[in-house]
Amino acid sequence: MRIIALATLKRFVDSEPAHADAREPVMAWYRQVKAADWASPAQVKRDIRSASILKDGRAVFNIAGNKYRIVVWINYPYRVVYIRFIGTHRDYDAIDAQTI
Repeated sequence: MRIIALATLKRFVDSEPAHADAREPVMAWYRQVKAADWASPAQVKRDIRSASILKDGRAVFNIAGNKYRIVVWINYPYRVVYIRFIGTHRDYDAIDAQTI
């Protein structure tokens, strides 16, 4: 899968010292997704069981024991994952994952 954009993940991890513990789990997620070849939501769920599949190609991933969340939009035909949000669980609760 192609991931747009790694810079978003790095910016989040580097934004605050409190997010430093997210570096390894976020990069592990990045490597796993980059190596994947998902053609459907079922394949996402097969590879990452903790993923939540939303409508219209959206998915939510729990990172670092559910301390952080990544919301993505996946274009399955083109195998592209667009990062729409990364933040703490509390930040996630304040957004609408379906429209961000």
